[in-house]
Amino acid sequence: MCRADGVPRQGTEPLGKALLSVIRTFFWSFVVTVAGLAGGFWYGTSNPHDNQTALTAGFTALFLVAILSVLEISFSFDNAVINATILRRMSKFWQTIFLTIGVLIAVFGMRLIFPFLLVSASAGISPWQSAELAAGSDADQEHFADLLVEAHPTIAAFGGIFLLMIFLDFIFEERDFVWLRWLERPLAKIGKLDQLSVVIALAVIAVAGEFLAADEDRTRVLLAGVLGLLTYLLVNGLSDLFAVDEDEDEDDDEEEDEDVATAKEVATEAEAVRGGQVSPGRAAGQVVLATGRAAFFLFLYLEVLDASFSFDGVVGAFAITLDPFIIAIGLGVGAMYVRSLTVFLVNRGTLDNYVYLEHGAHWAIGALAVILVLTMKWHIPEVVTGLIGVGFILASLYSSTRRNKKVAAGQLSADSDDDDDRELAKV
Repeated sequence: MCRADGVPRQGTEPLGKALLSVIRTFFWSFVVTVAGLAGGFWYGTSNPHDNQTALTAGFTALFLVAILSVLEISFSFDNAVINATILRRMSKFWQTIFLTIGVLIAVFGMRLIFPFLLVSASAGISPWQSAELAAGSDADQEHFADLLVEAHPTIAAFGGIFLLMIFLDFIFEERDFVWLRWLERPLAKIGKLDQLSVVIALAVIAVAGEFLAADEDRTRVLLAGVLGLLTYLLVNGLSDLFAVDEDEDEDDDEEEDEDVATAKEVATEAEAVRGGQVSPGRAAGQVVLATGRAAFFLFLYLEVLDASFSFDGVVGAFAITLDPFIIAIGLGVGAMYVRSLTVFLVNRGTLDNYVYLEHGAHWAIGALAVILVLTMKWHIPEVVTGLIGVGFILASLYSSTRRNKKVAAGQLSADSDDDDDRELAKV
């Protein structure tokens, strides 16, 4: 394993300490799992379907919760990696907010309340009537699912464009390391054109509205796509704005007492390394963590990002069960693990040690964005979407591991890609 600067780490963390760190990070996920399974069993026994005993209904609900949780975790690795790229820029306080308030928003907001509100808006009924429909008979729940599916083009337009902007802004930026060199380097050069990502997003909205959306959905699709674009520009722009303001304030403070600040920073980094909170490589190149307004808008950015990822999963979960409460419990348990995994990646410095992992996650996001847009007209199984994301993550992880071995063996310089070294060898 290599540090952020490409230098192999000296020694390994003791197994006991590493295991304790994993347990500490995933503790609340374990608690939520037990509570979710117990809650699913209780809900099933309280609401048996026709020709079902209470006990059979309880175990069926427990099984469905477990299946939905596993699927949510399996198909959300790219979400965790992307979240980690943002969360590592936030202070410890805001990381805790992400794991507490953020989870409540993700579970109760996006995976329970949001489907009711969406059906309410699309069917012209009150949210309470929507909830009664979801908790009704099998026929009522099937009607609820049909109404939610009918609203899918609007969901796909908003989430697809938001995710597309994340992918485009990443891939159009020049970076020290590139993964798919034959593609990423030309795209980085093209990305020098000002606002190219916005132009492409608007073009996709226009094409989707004209050729993919049904006639009755066209207006809503166009509006949702534009709102997805505006949401990204607003939240991302405000976060960058306040980050710049706070960095300037911190620079002024450091100029007043630079020696003291440097000593504190070195001591903090050394303590973080000794405590296993960050990798030595991250400590060597530590960035200023976002706090205050900048962190707040990064938090909002993370929540919208999670919503964009979860849209398709919530709708797709109705292929497993029509009960929205079982869906909310199962996906909620999975969402908790995804968030714990995000924190784990940040604490272990995984993105610094595996330099192509972030690239793979963004390519997975780009694929998901395209798939979301295409699902306005064609049905694409959720398993296909998930496997594509997992494939990109595994491929980038393999490339990163291979690169780390070359650096450790002295076959590759720490701050260059394979192609760079080949060019130097020719000279």
